[in-house]
Amino acid sequence: MASEEAGSANMTEYIQHHLHHLQLSVGDGAFMKINLDTLFFTALTGLIFLFLFLRIARKATTGVPGKLQCAIEMVVLFVDGLVKETFHGNSKIIAPLAITIFCLVFLMNFMDMIPVDFLPWLWGSGHALAGHDPAHAYLRVVPTADFNTTLGMALTVFLLIQYVGIKHKGLVGFFKEWFTAPFGKYAFPANLLLRIIEECVRPVSLSLRLFGNMYAGELIFILIAVMTLGAGLAHVSTYLLGFGQFIAGFAWTAFHILVITLQAFIFMTLTIVYLSMAAEHH
Repeated sequence: MASEEAGSANMTEYIQHHLHHLQLSVGDGAFMKINLDTLFFTALTGLIFLFLFLRIARKATTGVPGKLQCAIEMVVLFVDGLVKETFHGNSKIIAPLAITIFCLVFLMNFMDMIPVDFLPWLWGSGHALAGHDPAHAYLRVVPTADFNTTLGMALTVFLLIQYVGIKHKGLVGFFKEWFTAPFGKYAFPANLLLRIIEECVRPVSLSLRLFGNMYAGELIFILIAVMTLGAGLAHVSTYLLGFGQFIAGFAWTAFHILVITLQAFIFMTLTIVYLSMAAEHH
């Protein structure tokens, strides 16, 4: 009984440790904390994105392209075609914006493909070498599993929606629609209420959808890793659990590749749709 309680406590501690951010306090309260790991891996994936695209752009050839150039060209052509079909206004920033969103979100999501213990183990080992307690070496590597990241991106899209709407309709025309669409000018209270709800729902739905899927994916990888936590090589059950862990990890990894790609695609597509709706005259 005592061993079961100890195992349960170790499991809980393991999960909580993996779900704790590397934080910097800048004031009192939970709100006044900066998740340094989120900022670092967001910047890292952004630099990877810039490096890959700049490298391919400089070395692009009209002859037989390399595999990386071919893959990036396929992504660019696909997104450009999607923008032309979806966005009905005139803007030179929509296609580059959509490509940037898809690639950045995909790269941030793809950090979940790194074995769940690898980078935290390296970080903990560095802490131990520096003479610090590795138990307090917290690190989370998936930026989109942090609600701050997804909400920040969603709020940026929200601001872009207002910018595109004002640019295409003018300041007067843009705010006029808040009171006249969709029920006409005599139902302006209902129009205004509906528009406020609509504008608030967009960033909330964008951020929660991406965050929820990535947080769940990260948590499932942690739960799979827990299957052999503290197991000894002398027990037969360890090998059975290890085999089950391998099968579960392989199956979830294969499925999660689809999830991370689909979530990047959904975030990009909804952004294009919202911007297209903002540019349309009602």
